[in-house]
Amino acid sequence: MSDSKSPRDFVARHVSGMPRSGIRDFFGMVSTREGVISLSIGEPDFVTPWHIREAAIWALEHGATTYTSNLGLLRLRRAITNYVKRSYGLEYSHEDEALVTVGVSEALDLAIRAVVEPGDEVIYHEPCYVSYSPVITLAFGKPVAVATKRENDFRLRREDIEPVVTDKSKVLVLNFPTNPTGGVLTREDMEGIAALACERDLLVISDEVYSELTYDSERISIASLPGMRERTIFLNGLSKAWAMTGFRMGYACAPPVLVEAMMKIHQYSMLCAPILSQEASIEALKNGDGDVQEMREAYDLRRRYIHGALNEMGLSCHLPGGAFYAFPYIGDTGLSSHEFSMRLLEEENVACVPGTAFGPSGEGYLRCSYATAMDEIQKAMERMQRFVASL
Repeated sequence: MSDSKSPRDFVARHVSGMPRSGIRDFFGMVSTREGVISLSIGEPDFVTPWHIREAAIWALEHGATTYTSNLGLLRLRRAITNYVKRSYGLEYSHEDEALVTVGVSEALDLAIRAVVEPGDEVIYHEPCYVSYSPVITLAFGKPVAVATKRENDFRLRREDIEPVVTDKSKVLVLNFPTNPTGGVLTREDMEGIAALACERDLLVISDEVYSELTYDSERISIASLPGMRERTIFLNGLSKAWAMTGFRMGYACAPPVLVEAMMKIHQYSMLCAPILSQEASIEALKNGDGDVQEMREAYDLRRRYIHGALNEMGLSCHLPGGAFYAFPYIGDTGLSSHEFSMRLLEEENVACVPGTAFGPSGEGYLRCSYATAMDEIQKAMERMQRFVASL
C-alpha cells in the first residue's frame, strides 16, 4: 500500500506554486515592530465620512439584515449608473448592466473568470496591483505582462501593447491611475489603445478604482471612447476615494450579456454584497462628492510634498498623476528593492513596499503610500533622507 497523502499533496498545483502577496508579507513584518512609520499599505487614513456611516447605522437599526438580489439593491444600482453617467458620461441600465460586488477585487475576478478560457492570453501592464497575474492564472489564462517605464511616467501606449498581441490574445486589463506608480493615461494614449482593441478584437477590463483621485489631467474612461462601450467591462468601487475600505464595495458596468456571465459566478460564490455596505454606498454615491473632493485636495498636498522630498534626497521620482502612491527609483543606491526596503525598516523604522511586489519590472523602485497623515510623511522623509545619506 502506498503512503497516504500529506495535506500539502491535496493542494492544487496551480495554487501551491503561486506566491503570497508581497504587500501582505511585508505588512506582516511591519506589524511586529514598534514605532514604525508605515507608508506601505494603500488604505486612506481618513475615517469614512459620518453621513455615510450614519446611513449604515440607520439601515441596521431599521432591520436591514437580509440578503439582497444577486445583482445588488436596485436603489444602489440606480445610484451607481447615475454616478457613472454624471462622472464619466457613460450610460448604463441599472436593471441589467450593473453588478454590485464585494470590492473591486471580486469584480476583477468575476470579469476574468467570466470571459477567459484555458489558454487565452490576458495582457496587463506592470508594475501593477499584485492580484492581476494570479487572478488570470486561477482562471487558467496566460498572463502577458507589458512593462511601463519611468521615462514615460509609467503610461501605457499602443506601441507598448502591439508587439505582444497574438491570435490567442483575448483581454486587455487596464488600471489607470495605477497602483503602484500613480501613472495616468493621456486622451491620446487611450485613443491609441482603444483603436488597437477594436482592430484586434480585444475585450478591455478597466479597473478605475483610483479614477476619482486624478489630480492634474482630464478624467475619462476608455469605455467612453467610440466603439469601446460594447467591449469594455468598467470596474470601480468605493474603498479608496470615499475611504470605505472596510465596507468592501465594488461594482461592474458592462453590456447585459457580460454582466449576466459575471453574476452567474457571483451568485454561486458570494451570493451578494453585504446589505449594510450597500446602504452606505447609496449615500456615498448620492451625497459624497464633497467628501471626495476634500480628501483629494489633502492627498494632492501630500503628493507634491513627497515628490519634492524624494527628489531632493536624490531618489528620482516622477510626479504621480493619480492614486496615492509615489514610486521613486532607488536603483542608483546599489541596493535591490528588497534590500533597500528591509534596511530602511531595520535602520530607520520606515516601511515602504519593494517594487518587486508589483512584478519583475518593479525592481529598482519603491512604493511609498501618501495615504497617511502629513506629519507622519514628513517624519518618514526625514528618516529616509538620513538613510540615503548614510549609503
